[in-house]
Amino acid sequence: MHDAASVDWMTDTGREQRIAAEIAHERPRLRNFIRRRVANDADVDDILQDVFAELVEAYRLMQPIEQVSAWLFRVARNRITDLVRKRRTEAVSELSEATGDDDMLNLDELLPSSDVGPEFDYLRSVMLDELDRALAELPPEQQDVFIAHELDGRSFKQLAAETGLSVNTLLARKHYAVRHLRQRLQVIYDEIRTL
Repeated sequence: MHDAASVDWMTDTGREQRIAAEIAHERPRLRNFIRRRVANDADVDDILQDVFAELVEAYRLMQPIEQVSAWLFRVARNRITDLVRKRRTEAVSELSEATGDDDMLNLDELLPSSDVGPEFDYLRSVMLDELDRALAELPPEQQDVFIAHELDGRSFKQLAAETGLSVNTLLARKHYAVRHLRQRLQVIYDEIRTL
């Protein structure tokens, strides 16, 4: 026999009220979580919308979610990773086409997958910390181009218009940054693989 609360939950109105309550409760924390990891406000809003759309879909399909808050943050983390991979792939493709250079930094190859488990999350965080240190070692002009292109997702044409530098100059700076980062991260990756 069902109690009144579980019967109400099974109605469309009950489901909609529960979803609305979860969204209202988690939106500020979730948005801050995403904002700390994604620079572009439009991307933050897109990810937030995707996460809540997935929540609505899960409820619509009557998929049980034990801890909604943890589930939302996990989905957000996955969407952020998807965005970074997409941007990185686009940037690698754009730079390869422009320079014909296959010696590109592929962070996906160097970073352990976050889907495997907590120990790999730790290794991934170590690698990301090392990336931050390696970025800090770059000359400012290389660092700025790398961050603007790889992490902020701006095109070389946009950067050229903003800085007054030629696309070729920006490509060369990015190339030198990538070579340095690849070398630094490969050393750490090799050390971690032997553990």
